[in-house]
Amino acid sequence: MPMNSYYIWTIGCQMNKADSERLASSLEHAGLTSVARPAEADVVVLNSCVVRQSAEDRVVGTLGLMKSVKSKRPGQVLALMGCMVGPRVEGLETRFPYVDVFMRPQQYGPLLDLLEDRLGVDTEGCLSALAPGHPAVSSYVPVIHGCDLMCTFCIIPFRRGRQVSRPMDEVVHEVDLMVQRGMREVTLLGQTVDAYGHDLEEPCDLADLLHQVSRVDGLKRLRFLTSHPIFMSDRIIQAVKEIDKVCEHINLPIQAADDEVLMNMRRRYSEAEYRRLIDRIRSAIPSVSISTDVIVGFPGETRQQFERTLNLVKEMEFDKVHIAAYSPRPGTYAHHKLPDDVSQQEKDDRLKALEEVQKDILEKKNRRLLGDMVEILVDGRKKDKWQGRTRGDKLVFLEDERDLLGQLVNVRIESTSPWSLQGVSMKGDTELKVGVLR
Repeated sequence: MPMNSYYIWTIGCQMNKADSERLASSLEHAGLTSVARPAEADVVVLNSCVVRQSAEDRVVGTLGLMKSVKSKRPGQVLALMGCMVGPRVEGLETRFPYVDVFMRPQQYGPLLDLLEDRLGVDTEGCLSALAPGHPAVSSYVPVIHGCDLMCTFCIIPFRRGRQVSRPMDEVVHEVDLMVQRGMREVTLLGQTVDAYGHDLEEPCDLADLLHQVSRVDGLKRLRFLTSHPIFMSDRIIQAVKEIDKVCEHINLPIQAADDEVLMNMRRRYSEAEYRRLIDRIRSAIPSVSISTDVIVGFPGETRQQFERTLNLVKEMEFDKVHIAAYSPRPGTYAHHKLPDDVSQQEKDDRLKALEEVQKDILEKKNRRLLGDMVEILVDGRKKDKWQGRTRGDKLVFLEDERDLLGQLVNVRIESTSPWSLQGVSMKGDTELKVGVLR
């Protein structure tokens, strides 16, 4: 059976999205064309995530659906990649015998080797052409893979391996290439992106990388995530302040605000240290927006300990809070050693309480933007509207018949609510109606 088409399904973090884009580039280099539905594809790849139980459940459900699809399409190649695939795949092979290839994150070789046999072509060159051939206006470039920190709740180090930084010139070359292909905003990715360069022979850090990438001609904006508090240095903060292309937005997970819970999570900082770091960032960059991540219901977390996290969120007034209820991940320290002793009902109640607090914070923060002008980079269309983000990472929808893709547009905010902002943009004699979603 000839191999002419492919379909990639992706769930999970931005790193997974970047991995899928790079695999797609390799498949296209091998002569395959993307199709819209798995039933139409000769090669189907499921890029998995198991950071939360809900994500793993979706992967398992999609694998079940693919069993039926594959049975109706003899010769179809089904590959499972991403964080569901560990060093040993015997259990997965037994559980999903209809999957042809299992690939760990960033390890595309097994699928390309199989296609080489099926297609009768040399796919070696595909691995050297991983930069996306058709990047989005706003796209991602991984700069550091893996993680060395071994937080007790996290499966990532066991799936993506030890921390490895890419050479700076390689990253800059890839960004330059993607800008030539249409990208205008890049987000530099890593599980601990602010640890970039610590493992390289030639001393450098994320601040150096930001300076180098910002010099790429045609690049309009530069972002990075996810940061870890212990690596967020004054040099990085100063780089965000000084470099015009770097957006004033920092994602800095707290996870919990109780020192005992933080110690059990093996987060390596205290609540007081985190608070001081936020103060340093805001003092240096008054216009900065800060988002954070919180886990509720971690093993042993009492109601009183959760209240400390709730109070921190109230006081810090983050611009975004990603909240997740703890779910045990097989293979992690927490799964083996810490009993999951907070009930699901209590986890749900804590999650809801945090969401309500954050809703009130957003209502107040958004009201302050009334009458302000904000700049957005238009990066696509959705439901007949242009969309883009502010430098502070607010998502904007814009009605206009002109081609605004890749353009910077100034918007004046005219009305606000907890979850959206409404405004107009004056361009010539035309008022452009704008909706901004947080």
